[in-house]
Amino acid sequence: MTEWDVKKLRILRTLRDLGTVTATAEALLMTPSAVSQQLTNLARQLGVPLLEAQGRRVRLTDAAHLVLRHAEAVFAQLERADAELTGYLRGEAGQVRVGAFSTAVPALVVPAVRLLRDGTHPGPEVCVREAEAAEAYALLSAGDVDLALSLAAHAPTARDPRFTLLPLLADPLDVALPLDHRLARAPGLRLADLAAEPWIFGGSGPWSEITRAACEAAGFVPEQAHSASGWTAILAMVEAGMGVALVPRMASAADRSGGGVAMRVLEADRPRRHVVAAVRQGAERGPAVARVLTALQRVARSTVQEN
Repeated sequence: MTEWDVKKLRILRTLRDLGTVTATAEALLMTPSAVSQQLTNLARQLGVPLLEAQGRRVRLTDAAHLVLRHAEAVFAQLERADAELTGYLRGEAGQVRVGAFSTAVPALVVPAVRLLRDGTHPGPEVCVREAEAAEAYALLSAGDVDLALSLAAHAPTARDPRFTLLPLLADPLDVALPLDHRLARAPGLRLADLAAEPWIFGGSGPWSEITRAACEAAGFVPEQAHSASGWTAILAMVEAGMGVALVPRMASAADRSGGGVAMRVLEADRPRRHVVAAVRQGAERGPAVARVLTALQRVARSTVQEN
């Protein structure tokens, strides 16, 4: 029977994900020569070539991809074993490291922590790490967090064998207008009504993409007058009459600095951003992670009902 070495399989998977031997060595705290040697030994054990030269780099062979398809099931099962062992040894205690983008921390994570603390049985310790939505999966894959909150637009496909994704909520996007704006109290406001306005949004990244996509779906390309990524800065500029902005409902609820801003709910073509939770496949069965996921889902349901 073929000898399968989990350590060497992890090295092969990391090379597939990162693309180079040097990057793989840095990620795994190994030398490039040690990485190459381990993969050479794995190829010898399995009896198939795993790498082939491609210029100055190497690429995985079809046999290597076949091996990894089966290895992913092994990794998922090992995650389940780790989760069940943790549950056996610690009960429902333990620590869950949560990576979340800025607006999700006060709107979802903090209320979930309160729920866990208010329960009859003490919940697991939650350690929060703020991270950009697009960064969440790198942290999750590296084992730096156990659970990540991100936007569905930045999630891997459902066929990615490394992660389990759970939808949490669809966060509506409202329009922030200066209080004295001519449309601040207009009935039946549509996003298309603001096509000629100066807009405020980030110069790049997820929020720039979301704003542009929402406006283009409403039939126009927004003219960017100012660039900012923080909601405090965006709402301050809106209040000063410098432009208008799309603001997620979660962000406007958490940011209290926009008292001089009219937040308007769009009557039609209302855009939304979809928030998801992600864990490494198999880890969702661990009691500590499962309890945190349940708390997040409860908070998300109550948030949707309030909206």
